Amino acid sequence: MQSLESNALEPTKSEIEGLSIRGKLLRFLPVYGLVILTLLLILLFSVLLPKTFPTLLNLRAIISDKAIIALLSLGAMIPMAAGRIDLTVGYGIVLWHILAISLQTLLGIPWPMAVVIVLMLGAMTGFFNGLLVEVAKIDSFIATLGTGTVLYAIALWHTGGRQMVGVLPDGFYSLSTTFVFGLPITGYYLIAITVCMWLILEYTPVGRYLYAIGANQRAAQLNGIPTRKYVIGAFMASGTMTALAGVLLASKLRIGQASVGLEFLLPALVGAFLGSTTIKPGRVNVWGTVVGVAILAVGISGIQQFGGSFWVEPLFNGVTLLIAIGIAGYAQRRKGAAKK
Repeated sequence: MQSLESNALEPTKSEIEGLSIRGKLLRFLPVYGLVILTLLLILLFSVLLPKTFPTLLNLRAIISDKAIIALLSLGAMIPMAAGRIDLTVGYGIVLWHILAISLQTLLGIPWPMAVVIVLMLGAMTGFFNGLLVEVAKIDSFIATLGTGTVLYAIALWHTGGRQMVGVLPDGFYSLSTTFVFGLPITGYYLIAITVCMWLILEYTPVGRYLYAIGANQRAAQLNGIPTRKYVIGAFMASGTMTALAGVLLASKLRIGQASVGLEFLLPALVGAFLGSTTIKPGRVNVWGTVVGVAILAVGISGIQQFGGSFWVEPLFNGVTLLIAIGIAGYAQRRKGAAKK
């Protein structure tokens, strides 16, 4: 069963031919509106907060804080490309960051092996989600909500409500604390994964098949695409990305606790949904997702530097999502009107 439907709305050459400059700008505004808004926010906060916002220290803070959310958003957008949704990105990171620490402190497993085990468990969880959706025919929203709740319950049981602490190897800490050319290494992880996902989704049959499934699964099946295999694979990729985010979170926090992680669910999903409103509006895409996370990071950072309260972040997430949906709706109405 599908929870989402993918239909790209980016303008084609035939659509913009013959349009005036104003018409072309209006047609491209929904496509790059979020990118433009992000740049305008950066310029605005740089002017209003010249001593704190346009600084290397602030850039480091933004990358360190939002790289994990960006990884979760990219993980969530893979099933979205196939028309599904994966809520375990918010619940899974709770258990995975705890296990990344407890496997080392309680069982004495070397940190590289502990990382591999967590990544494998993440992939297995994704495989299970895929079976629930494709074999058991449970809606992906319900299936992943159920799986995620079970993962969260396991995290609570495993910790007993206590923090998982212990002395961890320097090599494990360096996964997130290393700086390269003055910037956190997590930012470079994000760039590498983003480029790889972009190449796969835009220039390989795998990406075309996922988007075809997201647009119309029945039509994809009639064209010989093994939809079940690709949907399950999408959930496995999402699960692996969530596990990777959990490992990096454990390396950053150096403690594991069940109260940490759930707050990533909303911004991760918001980033992925925002990504479907820009670059290729109407279709989740890699660079759009990165822009979606970036505008959240820039906006929240600037507002907090003005002295915003603790409730500013969820408020900004929700308002930005509503604005982005409005932009996407405007694009869809214009395209529908142009076809009449």
